[in-house]
Amino acid sequence: MLKRVACAAVGGAVAVAAVPVTLSAIGFTGAGIAASSIAAKMMSAAAIANGGGVAAGSLVATLQSVGAAGLSASSNILLGFMGSAVGAWLGGSEKKPPPPPPDEPKTDDGDSSEDEDPS
Repeated sequence: MLKRVACAAVGGAVAVAAVPVTLSAIGFTGAGIAASSIAAKMMSAAAIANGGGVAAGSLVATLQSVGAAGLSASSNILLGFMGSAVGAWLGGSEKKPPPPPPDEPKTDDGDSSEDEDPS
């Protein structure tokens, strides 16, 4: 039980901490979209698809907002809850040992000629 609680705590913390790190790594930074990053390529594709601008509420706009300002408190709580649930689920899973091998069939014909020397 203690293992499951610890895994839940770690899962929640990792989920909340991973979002800003991941967004920054792909180019959604507090200062804007980093040049020559995955985020810049996403923004370019979104702008071309929308005739020159990025639509409000689109994936790129939302990720840029989160990258610049961070997640709201309610989003962090929800993300932490989901991370805790996944961590508890993974922490509670146990690897079951394989079943024992089946017994070898015994043949008792009374003929022990295999053990005798033919010479």
